[in-house]
Parts: sequence; structure tokens; C-alpha cells
Amino acid sequence: MTGRAARYFRGRRSLLVALLATLLLSVLCALPARVWADGGEQAQEDSAIDETAGFGLNGFVRYNRGAQRLVDDTDLGYRFPVAEGSTVVVINMPQSIWVHVDPDAAQGAGFEADDEDDVNALIALIKQLDETHSRGGVLLADEDKVWVVSTQDEVVDGSYRYIFRAQVGDGYYTSVQPAEVAQGSTPSETAAVSGLDLGEGALWVDNAQLVAAADVAMEAAPTWQDELVSFFTGLDMRPFWVSLKTSTVALVVTFVLGLVAAWKTMGTSSRLKGLLDSVFTIPMVLPPTVCGFLLLLLFGQSTPVGRWLIEHGVALVFTWPAAVISAIVVSFPLMYRTALGAFEGLDAQMLDAARTLGWSEERIFRRLMLPLAWPSIAAGTVLAFARAMGEFGCTLFFAGNYAGETQTIPIAIYFQWMSGNTDVALFWVIVVILFSFLVILFINIYTARSQRYRARGISRAERRQMAASGKADALEEHGGDALRIDREALSELLLGGSSTDAASTEGRQ
Repeated sequence: MTGRAARYFRGRRSLLVALLATLLLSVLCALPARVWADGGEQAQEDSAIDETAGFGLNGFVRYNRGAQRLVDDTDLGYRFPVAEGSTVVVINMPQSIWVHVDPDAAQGAGFEADDEDDVNALIALIKQLDETHSRGGVLLADEDKVWVVSTQDEVVDGSYRYIFRAQVGDGYYTSVQPAEVAQGSTPSETAAVSGLDLGEGALWVDNAQLVAAADVAMEAAPTWQDELVSFFTGLDMRPFWVSLKTSTVALVVTFVLGLVAAWKTMGTSSRLKGLLDSVFTIPMVLPPTVCGFLLLLLFGQSTPVGRWLIEHGVALVFTWPAAVISAIVVSFPLMYRTALGAFEGLDAQMLDAARTLGWSEERIFRRLMLPLAWPSIAAGTVLAFARAMGEFGCTLFFAGNYAGETQTIPIAIYFQWMSGNTDVALFWVIVVILFSFLVILFINIYTARSQRYRARGISRAERRQMAASGKADALEEHGGDALRIDREALSELLLGGSSTDAASTEGRQ
């Protein structure tokens, strides 16, 4: 490591330590609490135990939706299946939460429905398992309703009648019916006549088996190493590769378009320049969802352009090319604005001198403008790549959420969190933070290095030679405004000028 690099990192050591500590703390917080258990056993994923109360639950299942179809030609109204072996049925009703406990199971587990401590312990176990099985849905723990624990087979609450264990054939079902069914009619017919929506009578249903504490299903508590191996083994890495592929392709297009747009805009009149600058910059100030919505309208069935493309076999909406286009739209303004600012900061007299020596605009752009503005262009390129990697709203609107095709890291974070997979969402958040930090670090190091060498009048060839000999930090300071110009470009300019002058002299002779 060179002396300059060592000084750079020494000055930022505290920042690096703080960042690494934050990332490590985030990873540790993402791990379940059971990871830190000191050996021993723990309840399985669908089980819970209360040692003090002396009972627990096995085989917990949450049914978020029911059905109103017939079961063996029997109309049960709106019904949920009862899991095999379940002795506890929990119904989240509109006004209350009812817990039905099978009397025989309660007696075998030592549960007393009249004992307040037993009831509170059972409710706590139900809330605990409901949260782990909610997959991002609403939790029983968040419902501000009255809890009722009973051994009754059916109850009436408001306009609904609830049958906890209705048997049809060999199966059992939890049934939601109208409170009063007309004689000679079925529950569904009565509900249809009265305009009663049976599906609103039960938001969701939980099932479990009440057992004594000694019968709760247990397993060996995994170590944190086991948890990490299990986590990364089951982790879907496709969002990373989709993001990387999409951002790389978008960057190539954005780099070329941004440089060309900045170069051409710089050479236009002030009035036209203001108009072009506004058009090229507006995606940066618009909300990404607005950009995505406009792209969806433009390339969809609602516009002539979209219909023409679809008729000719080019369907872009909800495809990977749509994700690339979204990334280009949101990252282009960063590349354009950075390049334009770098070009405008160049010495205009130097560019005019090159024109008087016969250089074409293309040659000036390639041999002078690009080398002199390269540090800023490189920074803009990296920022544009990072912006493309972090795109969410425009991509979701225009390309959708298709795993392995259009699901990028930001989209994966949102939907993993919505599905209750907080640990996976946090992992991708850490990946984005690390990537963003590396981007900023690269920009700072590269820009500082380039500006330092340029200020001393050191050419790129000399930099490589000094880096190979280890003398990059033993440079003498140079002065003079002229030496602030890239010496390679200056030599090219002078040589070109000499050739032009010689040609002119020969022509006159």
C-alpha cells in the first residue's frame, strides 16, 4: 500500500470501524433470538411451550382465506378446514376473537378454561405462533378486540353463527353461517337473499393442538453457524444477478448517451441549451413512479407507439428490457449533468486554440475534453451505476416483479419485508449499504488521486511509471497554471500545431 493510500485510510479509520460495526450489528439483529440459546432444546417452528402453565401447542396452522364451495354436496356457508389433530380453533371475528378448546384436549393438557392464568398463557402462545406464521399479514397481537376462550361447539356473534368443528364425511371444518337460516334454505342462499357477506364474518382462522408441556414437539437448538448456513443455503441470489445485469447494460447505454448529450448541448445556443437541459434533466426531479407510469403508457396498448411495437412483436411491458429502460431513464440525468458540468469547467481558450490549429470538433472531444474531464466523468459513471442498482419505483411500474427476470434488489427488499421475511430483506439492505459505501469510497479515492496528479502536471504514462517504481508519493510540487492542463493533451496540441504551421509554410512557399 502506498504512503498516500495509508494516510487516506488512517484519516478515515474511525469511519470504517463505525460502518463495519453497524453492519455487524445489523446482521446480529437479523438472527433469531433462539440462535443465541446455549445449547439445549427448543420448540419446533410450529410449536410453543409455556413451562409455567404446564402446556403448549403443536402443529400450528394459519388459514388466511376460506371458501364457499360445497363439501360433498353439503353447504357449510363460508368454511375453513380444520387441520388434522387440531384441538384449538381460533376465529378472528369482526368484533372479537374466539378460541375454541376441545374439552378432552383441555383435560389432558391440564388446561382450565375458567383459570385466568391458563387463559392468558394460551392467548400468549397463540399470539406468538400467529406472528411467526403471518407472513407479513395482520397479527392477532395487533387486533384491539375482546378475547373469548370457550369449549362451546358453536356461538352466535352479531349476524353470524360460528360452528367450530362441523363434520362432513371424514373431514372437519370451521363454518361461518347466517345467525338464522331460513327453513328449507341453505346458509349460502339465506346469506345471498339477505345481502350478508359470509366472508366478512371471519378474517382468518388459526388451528393448533393443545398438549401437555411434556408432549410439545422439541428439537435441538441450532448454533449461530447452523443458522447462517441454513440462511445462505436457502437464499435466492437471483435479485443480485438481475440487478447487476440490468445496471451494467443500462450503464453502457447511459454512458454513451450522457456524454453525447452533454457534448452536443454544450455547443448549442443558450435558448436551445436551456430547453435541452430541461428535457434531459426532468427524469431526475420526477418521482420514479411517475417515470414508470409514463413508460407504461408510452409502450402499452393505450398509445399508437405501444400498439405499433406490439403489432410488430416488440412487447416491452413487464419484461427484462423494460427493467433496463427504467434504469436508463433514472440514471441518465446523473451521467448527463456530471459530464456537462465537467465540460463547461474546461478552459475555453484552450479549446479555441485547438480549433485555430485545425482540430475538428470530434478530435477536440476525444483528445482534449474527455481526458481533461475524465475524473468527473468517472465519478458520474459510478453514480449512474449506483442509481441504476437502486431503482425501485420506475422498475416496479414498468417491468413488474418477476423473480429471476425483473426482480431487482430494491424490489426484493420490499416484497420480502411484506411477506414477513425480515431477515432476507435486511440482508439485501446490508448489501445495498455496502455497495453504496464502496461507490462513494471509489469516487473519493479516484477523484482525489486524479486531481492531485493533474495539479502537479503529471501525465498518465508518468503515473504508471512512478507507481511501478513506488515513487508515487515522492513527487515535487510544480507551479504554473499551464501545468494544470493534462500534459499529454498539451503535447498533442503543440505537436498538432507545429505540423499545421509547417504545412502552412510549405504551402506559401
